[in-house]
Amino acid sequence: MEDFSFSRELRLLTPSHYSRVFNDPARAATPYFTLLAKPNDAGHPRLGLTVAKKRCKKACQRNRIKRLARESFRLNRHKLDNIDIVLMVKTGVDDQSNEELSKQLAKLWRKVNERCKPGAPKPPPRKRPGKKRPASKQHNPKHSKQNDK
Repeated sequence: MEDFSFSRELRLLTPSHYSRVFNDPARAATPYFTLLAKPNDAGHPRLGLTVAKKRCKKACQRNRIKRLARESFRLNRHKLDNIDIVLMVKTGVDDQSNEELSKQLAKLWRKVNERCKPGAPKPPPRKRPGKKRPASKQHNPKHSKQNDK
């Protein structure tokens, strides 16, 4: 019989566990969630949750989202490989129904598991629209301190 508990060894507990996942992860996203994942040596999948107050203002809503995520992970972990997963929420997640969030999470578990398989192609880095980085500043003799003397 399969064990459906969510025990301590199935959680990311320390900042070092989280930072390992944040360095060069496989990503999967929906309009309300982003999952970051990386293979581990623990022998089972592990989950870490980050539900920011900036994205979801009320504590009761943050707790509801975390309960849904833990429940979904608990029921789907037997289909996952040995990966560490960090779940992050996006703005507007607190307005969605439990059914909608559960549906999106089920889809994300499958997607992130595929992207963490050995030999899976990495998507190219996204180009973010917006501010461009300034070109390196050229030396301007008018503004050097030597000329101010």
